[in-house]
Amino acid sequence: MSPLAHSGAHPAAHSAVPLAVPPVARPTAPPGAPPVARPTARPAAPAATCGRLPALRHLGPNWYAPVMGTAIVAVAGAGSPVRIPGLDAVGVAMWALSAALLALVLTARAAHWLYHRDQARAHLLDPAVAPFYGCTAMAATAVGTATLTAGQGVLGERAAVAVATVLFTTGTLLGLVFAVAVPYLMAVRHRLSPSDVSPAWLLPLVAPMVSAAAGPPLAARLPAGQWREALLLGCFGLFGLSLFATLAVLPLVLSRLLLHGPPPLAATPLLFLVLGPLGQSTTALHQLAGAAPGAVDAPTARALGALALLYGVPVLGFALFWLVLAAALVVRAARRGMGFTMTWWAFTFPVGTCATGAAGLARQTGLVALEWLAVGLFAALVAAWAVAAWGTLRGVLAGTLPAAGTLPAAPPGPVRAASAATA
Repeated sequence: MSPLAHSGAHPAAHSAVPLAVPPVARPTAPPGAPPVARPTARPAAPAATCGRLPALRHLGPNWYAPVMGTAIVAVAGAGSPVRIPGLDAVGVAMWALSAALLALVLTARAAHWLYHRDQARAHLLDPAVAPFYGCTAMAATAVGTATLTAGQGVLGERAAVAVATVLFTTGTLLGLVFAVAVPYLMAVRHRLSPSDVSPAWLLPLVAPMVSAAAGPPLAARLPAGQWREALLLGCFGLFGLSLFATLAVLPLVLSRLLLHGPPPLAATPLLFLVLGPLGQSTTALHQLAGAAPGAVDAPTARALGALALLYGVPVLGFALFWLVLAAALVVRAARRGMGFTMTWWAFTFPVGTCATGAAGLARQTGLVALEWLAVGLFAALVAAWAVAAWGTLRGVLAGTLPAAGTLPAAPPGPVRAASAATA
C-alpha cells in the first residue's frame, strides 16, 4: 500500500504541481540592526539511501513465499493418495530446491537487515508488509516437513529427522513471536480502517498451524512417555491458538470483500490466502490423530480421529467454496489487466494445504472421490507453482524484482486500496 492509501488522501491532491511559485518575501532588518541571516537551503538528501547491496533494499519478508510454495509441492506429492510414476523424483527435486531457496533468502534477508536496517524497520511499521513476517516461520517449518517426507531417501532417516527438528523448532518459535508481535504492532502502531482489511492478516496467525501439522510426525519418533505426549499436546495447543485467531479475522476479510468490493487488481491473488488456515487445520488434525496412538490414552486417540473427520469434511467444503469464489475474482481481475506480481505465490501454498487436507480425509475414509479431489488440487498446485516460478524468474532476470514491497494506491473511487504487499 502506498502512503496515500494509508492516509486516505486522493492521489491527485499530491500530484498537482503549480507552474509558477510566487516569490517569497525575504525578511529585512530594521535600520541600525544587524543584518538578518538569510536562510540557507538544506543540503539535498540523496535520492535513496541505499548503502551496500542496493538491489536488496526492497527485499521484503514476502520473498519467503517462493520457499513455502516450493516446499509444499514436495510435501503434497509425498502424501498423495494416488501414486504417479516419477512423483517421488519430483518431490526430491522440489525439496532440494526449497532448501536451496531457504538458504538463499535467509542470506539475502540477513544482508537486508545488516545494510538496510532503516528499510527493515519501516517494513515492520508498514501494515501492508508486516504480516508477511509470518512467512519467515512457515518457510522454515515447511522445508523441515519436506525434508522429513521427500528428503529422507537422500539424507537418511537420522539426518532427515535432525534437520526437520531444527527447522521445526526454529519455525515454531518464530511463528509464536510473529503471531503476537504483528497483531501487537497493528494495535498500537498501525492506523487501520475496515477498508484496509487484507487476507494477508492471516499470515502470522496461520504460522502456528503449520507447526501443528509438522510436529506430530516428529512426536511419533520419540519414545513413548512424557516427551511424546507433551509434543503432541503442544501441537494441539498450537492448533487451537491459530484456529481461534483465524476465526476472529476471517469474518473481517469476508465483510471487507462484501462491503467494500474487490481488492485492487494486484492484491486479488491474496484472496487465496484464506485457504491456508482451512487446509492446514484439516491437515494438522489428521497428523495429530495419526500420531495419537501410543502418545495418549486410547479414548483420547479415538476422539482425535473422530474430530479429524467431523472437522475436516465441513472445513474442506468451505475451502472449496472459497476456492471457487477467489478463482472467479482472479479471473475478473485478469480480464481487467492484472499483471504478474509476487502476490501470485498465494496460489501455491494455500492450495497445497488443501491438497494435503483432502489426502488426509481420503486416507481416513477410503473414499475414491476424496482421493481424486486431492489429486486434482495437487495438479492445480503444480500448475500454479510453474506459473509463479516462471514469472518470478523472468522478473529477477529482467531486474524488476525484487521491487518495493507495497502495492500502488487504488484508482480514485469510493473504495480505498486494501493493504497488501505480496504473497
